[in-house]
Amino acid sequence: MTAAAPVIEIRNLHKAYGALEVIKGVDITAKRGDVIALIGSSGSGKSTILRCANLLEDSQQGDIIFKGEPVTWRGKGLARRPSDAGQIMRIRTNLSMVFQQFNLWAHLTILQNVMEAPVTVLGRDRTEAEAAARGYLDKVGIGDKADAYPAQLSGGQQQRAAIARALAMEPEAILFDEPTSALDPELEQEVVKVIKDLAAEGRTMMIVTHDMKMARDVSDHTVFLHQGLIEEEGPPATLFTSPKSERLQQFLSSTMAD
Repeated sequence: MTAAAPVIEIRNLHKAYGALEVIKGVDITAKRGDVIALIGSSGSGKSTILRCANLLEDSQQGDIIFKGEPVTWRGKGLARRPSDAGQIMRIRTNLSMVFQQFNLWAHLTILQNVMEAPVTVLGRDRTEAEAAARGYLDKVGIGDKADAYPAQLSGGQQQRAAIARALAMEPEAILFDEPTSALDPELEQEVVKVIKDLAAEGRTMMIVTHDMKMARDVSDHTVFLHQGLIEEEGPPATLFTSPKSERLQQFLSSTMAD
């Protein structure tokens, strides 16, 4: 492993559900500090790529390499599984994921939600973990909600709590799966601001989003997926202003019409 190794490398990724192939050979590299946005219509494979990168889904072919270390596999095709449980835990610990539906524990306070994984997974001292958790809640603008329960927060506040929880693991990269699509437009902007701030700090992120404005404003590199393949990719300034492929032109005209 070298210091220059990308944080995440996905090479020739294939993913099928039975006979249905949803990812048909995709290559994506995220170097340290890169913010990569994955865009495309529903069913194009965006979220599946994130879930494969985080080993929440098993892929059938291709390599997933984390900081220069390839995932080891046993079996082939639909029987392929990661072979090293310790490696899976190590990778997942370093790749925090923020989901569309927040996934907060309803019976824990916001502070407890943010502290839980650093204490139970990383073995952090509870006092230190609490101090760090309070810092991350302040960072996302909800430090005053530490003792509230998820049901007492708005959707935007819950998603910011989920981001604080992801940050508390001090991961190498954060994967965002449609972080704003369950939110009203007004609350969405609270979350977009937090993500923009994280991008400005130079955090490594991969973001699946339907929000073209966020993809354009936050990412360094935008990947447009169509039917399980990369149809077009490049810097957002180029992709959004001068799309080459007809499919991307159609997609942007329909999603950015307003």
